Amino acid sequence: MPFVNRRCARPGCGSSATVTLSYAYAQRTVWLDDLSEEDHPANHDLCDAHGDRTRPPRGWELRDRRGATEWLPRLRYAG
Repeated sequence: MPFVNRRCARPGCGSSATVTLSYAYAQRTVWLDDLSEEDHPANHDLCDAHGDRTRPPRGWELRDRRGATEWLPRLRYAG
C-alpha cells in the first residue's frame, strides 16, 4: 500500500488516521477497515484510539474488518 498521510476526522484529534469508517443506512451496518488508499467524502478516517471506541447506533451492526487479511488475531493491551 502506498504511503497515506491523513488525520483523524474526530474534532480536536491530530493523530494520524489508520482506520476508515464507512456505513450503509439500508443495511444498518457500520464497517471499520484498514485505512483506504483513497479519501472518499462518504467515509471517515479515524486514528486507532477512535476506531477502537466506535460504537454503532442502537439496532445497527458493527463489522470490524481491520487486519482481515492477517492470519494473527488482533491483540489489544490495556495500558
